[in-house]
Amino acid sequence: MQAKVETSLKLHELRQEIIACRRCKRLTEYREQVARERRAAYRDCTYWGKPVPGFGDPYARLLIVGLAPAAHGGNRTGRVFTGDGSASFLMRGLYDAGFANQPVSESPDDGLRLTDAYVLAVVRCVPPDNKPLPEETSNCRPFLVRETALLPNVKAVLALGKIAMDGYVDALKLARPGLKRPKFAHAAEYSLAEDLPRLFLSYHPSRQNTQTGRLTQPMLASVLSRIVAFLSAS
Repeated sequence: MQAKVETSLKLHELRQEIIACRRCKRLTEYREQVARERRAAYRDCTYWGKPVPGFGDPYARLLIVGLAPAAHGGNRTGRVFTGDGSASFLMRGLYDAGFANQPVSESPDDGLRLTDAYVLAVVRCVPPDNKPLPEETSNCRPFLVRETALLPNVKAVLALGKIAMDGYVDALKLARPGLKRPKFAHAAEYSLAEDLPRLFLSYHPSRQNTQTGRLTQPMLASVLSRIVAFLSAS
């Protein structure tokens, strides 16, 4: 019980650090500009407009790593993969696989709970054109290292897209410089080292991928089913 309390406190403290970060001038200006100007459909909403920490089950065995908050999703709602098309697509898959209690993620008070899964992004602020600069990803990397270190039970990592995979592996390489970066391919999986979580890969559930059929629900379900089987056997 004491360990759980300490973990919760440390995650809360880290969350506050993430939210207060203004290290990247370009990202800070852009996220705040989006929050001021707002999309017409959300003109009456109060945008979050700050960095977005991870959320989910702190004792999860599955860690899901995304790219960055969406301009009118996480940057609006304050919760990663919440309030946009990517969120709806991902949560439908997680719900069907048993990791979420509902198939929608619309707002921080929508009742969504993740079970045995935790979600975060390698970059905590929305980047212009969804393309963070290398130095921005590097600036965010300490948050990734610290947040994942506070998740004690992770056995599998699902990286959504190449940037997410690269960001996660680069975080590992800080402590293991000789670690080789795997080749990205949808549905690929890798054992990076015996003592590291198994890495599973999927295309990112962006509208660009889902609306063109590059990523479908059956494709995501297939990856998630392999993760479930892996965790069941672990």
